[in-house]
Amino acid sequence: MITASDIFTISNQKQFEKIALKVFRFQYDSNDVYREFCQLLNVEKHQVKSLEQIPFLPIQFFKSHAIVSNTHPAQETFTSSGTTGMVTSKHLVTDISLYEESYRKGFSQFYGNIEDYTILALLPSYLEREGSSLVYMVNDLIQRTNNPDSGFYLNQYDELIKKLIDLDDSGKNIILIGVTYALLDLIEVQQFQLKNTIIMETGGMKGKRKEMIREELHEILCKGFGVSTIHSEYGMTELLSQAYSLGNGVFECPPWMQILIRETEDALNYVANRKTGGINVIDLANINSCSFIATQDLGKKIPITLLKFWDVLIIADIRGCNLMVI
Repeated sequence: MITASDIFTISNQKQFEKIALKVFRFQYDSNDVYREFCQLLNVEKHQVKSLEQIPFLPIQFFKSHAIVSNTHPAQETFTSSGTTGMVTSKHLVTDISLYEESYRKGFSQFYGNIEDYTILALLPSYLEREGSSLVYMVNDLIQRTNNPDSGFYLNQYDELIKKLIDLDDSGKNIILIGVTYALLDLIEVQQFQLKNTIIMETGGMKGKRKEMIREELHEILCKGFGVSTIHSEYGMTELLSQAYSLGNGVFECPPWMQILIRETEDALNYVANRKTGGINVIDLANINSCSFIATQDLGKKIPITLLKFWDVLIIADIRGCNLMVI
């Protein structure tokens, strides 16, 4: 039996691989959709001895099937965003505490104590619908700041501008997390010179603006907010963990999450470091759904010395029509 403690106390690559293989065998046995997918690839459980041999379920399956690895009822159902008439993904979460522990520990690893921050959230497209895992996470982080200045903003730009300037001038540590198009809208209303604020974009134009490459986007945001770097969060409805970039489009994963880069023309093979390919995500927090997901994003891994085993550099990121680098 794999426990949350097993997952969230991983400290080295050997331990990660051992637990990942245990999770694979568990999900092969308990997840009917995943097992049938593996069998269609002629992969039997006993044949898999390494991470590279594990089949990765195409993320589109979350749009057409219930991807679960137990018989418990869903405590939360997270859904992806989409235009009218579009089929959206559904992630049935049977133990919401795993998601909470994952994003709380992940945030702490990259940013430290949540109570040291004021969090301002500009997430209009997510707030305007139900079932957003991002809103669930950010709302919980806002509550955990224990700070009355933390909160969500929809389209109250004047109120947000005043709050942001006042807090930044006071010397407090602020994180402004926003959907990309809304951050661009904000700096068209007001140009800033922020000294104590982290700007974190979550990606996505949501059909509001034309897509642009991350380098161009970050250059515009840096100028508009008066900051030297832009942070980014990489997550999705189908995952319970997030990777973060602290600047320059370089993403790192928490210890229970890793990324493999597959060939775009042959999904069962992998590319060498520094070459672009499709992103396969191992998210061990997804123990109750599927921990091995082939996304539609593109990226590449760049090895850097002195990094911990779980560090992954996301240098090229394409979601929607956007290029992302890993």
